[in-house]
Amino acid sequence: MTKYSTLGYQAAQERESAQISLVLTWLSLAAILTLIGIGAKAWSSAHYSHAFALWGFILPVAANMAWFAIYRNRDVQKTGLLVTVSFLFTYLIASGGESNTGPLWFYVFPPLVFFLTNLKTGTLILLLVYLVAIIVFQFPGLPFVQAEYSSDFKLRFFATLTFESIFCFVLEASRLKARNELLDLALTHEHAAKTDELTGLSNRRDILNRLSEEFSRYQRTGHHFSIVLIDLDLFKNINDHYGHSAGDAALKQFAIVVQSVIRQTDVAARWGGEEFLLLLPDTSLIPALTLAERLRSEVARENFSFQGQDLPITISAGVCSISQADSIDNMLRQADLHLYSAKEAGRNRIAPRVRSQAADTQNAPSA
Repeated sequence: MTKYSTLGYQAAQERESAQISLVLTWLSLAAILTLIGIGAKAWSSAHYSHAFALWGFILPVAANMAWFAIYRNRDVQKTGLLVTVSFLFTYLIASGGESNTGPLWFYVFPPLVFFLTNLKTGTLILLLVYLVAIIVFQFPGLPFVQAEYSSDFKLRFFATLTFESIFCFVLEASRLKARNELLDLALTHEHAAKTDELTGLSNRRDILNRLSEEFSRYQRTGHHFSIVLIDLDLFKNINDHYGHSAGDAALKQFAIVVQSVIRQTDVAARWGGEEFLLLLPDTSLIPALTLAERLRSEVARENFSFQGQDLPITISAGVCSISQADSIDNMLRQADLHLYSAKEAGRNRIAPRVRSQAADTQNAPSA
């Protein structure tokens, strides 16, 4: 997975986590309303201790909601709700609720636990639930057990809960598989929309978006950036003399050289045909000229070849810093003018050629 695909995957996960948190907030609110309702029903039936116990579970649910509203910690939100619901269901099966109907609320648990966790963790939690149910059913004389269930009820309860748990497991596994396939497909399309198919570099659309983002960052923070517009010298002759396949091979090899020279924070893009554009964040003019000169030297030394034939590849480039322009269009226009000057001056060179550029290049910090 590329750096950009990884970022896209992380963004998708963040969006999914935000949606889950929103669902959990509404579930918590629904749980509070339900506890108020069934607590009132228990009170009206003169089951006062049961009513107070149910209303007591409102406090941890509400506290969990308040904690998330303040600190926005999604892991704590999930864990808090899961622990509260686990204790609530344990109480319902141990007390029997009203008329021994408390265990019926357990049917809410399998889909909830798989939604809050993952398949492995959810399965382990459900096994613990089974253990709690077995202890309550088999040892009705324990101090915290207040209900006793018939053998027929126990059998039907375990049979239906097992079926529901397996069903929820299969559904969740299928959902996760479909979700991952859709996410991979979306990331593939996103990568294709931003990448030049031949060279694997960013395409014109992507680099324009990145230039716009970098210009906005410059306006906010004052961080300078530069661009380098590159043209492969006399590239038409390569296509005419060696064929378009040789030209494509040269473009691919040049892309590899570019990526070996630029920094990790820099962005290289195919601007069109045999033209390329480099975006150099946090880089003023002199370091940008230094990097461009280093790239020119690397290309001049590189042995470009196709099917045993050497290809004469050199580059010319125009460099412009944001300090010399007031907009992206102006930067691109000036870089294009500098590129034209470099080609007019004999090609295989960088423009502008500032005063004592050779000395500046030697003394400038590494880009």
